[in-house]
Amino acid sequence: MMDGPFDLTPKKEKAPFFSVIVPANNSETFIRKGLESVTSQDFTDWELIVICDSCTDLTEVAALDYTTKVITTNFHSGGGARNVGLDKAKGEWILFMDDDDWFLPGAFRKMAEEIRKHTEIDILAYGFEWKHRGIALQNWGRKYPAVWNKAWRRDFIGDRRFPVWCHTEDVEFNRRVYPGAWWAFLPEALYHYEFMRPGSVSDRIRNGEFDNNQIPESCRSIAEGYEQWLKEKY
Repeated sequence: MMDGPFDLTPKKEKAPFFSVIVPANNSETFIRKGLESVTSQDFTDWELIVICDSCTDLTEVAALDYTTKVITTNFHSGGGARNVGLDKAKGEWILFMDDDDWFLPGAFRKMAEEIRKHTEIDILAYGFEWKHRGIALQNWGRKYPAVWNKAWRRDFIGDRRFPVWCHTEDVEFNRRVYPGAWWAFLPEALYHYEFMRPGSVSDRIRNGEFDNNQIPESCRSIAEGYEQWLKEKY
């Protein structure tokens, strides 16, 4: 016989350290490499959220091999898909990964160590590698206006979100979240950016598939003004 009353208070689930948000669109043939780069990390305190946006292939089936947190949407927008991921995320820190990219081995552990050394920061920027015309390159520039080369404190992001229809949504998200942020920079490459993959947005822009009428004026002005804005603010 047990002494005292039962404690029926619901136990609060511990938040993961990282929430990894992956917007995916018709990527069944290549998404597994990136998802495996997450599940094989030697730092395991994370959740993986895949948003299958407007998919007409078996991307969802592929994603379910790696996580139960797979959401289907119909935004036709990387920004809209990422917003859903942000709404569902429970991690202390947010990581973004594109569906054709991947994290390098040890990336999460190195990020976590850096974050724990600098407890005051809101953003940790880190280096990345990429290939162009078969040549492997590295870019250590903290000012590169992507979202996948940074870890973001979720509480600092708050209710700020991506524009839904904009091919430069990364740039605008940086502009919305950067002001007032304390951040650190880890120059080591922790992420692989698959530049100009056939069919990707960067490849389609290069091939002229988006004309000026498809890119809102606000997006063009965001991209054109980003460097000047960085010079003024940082």
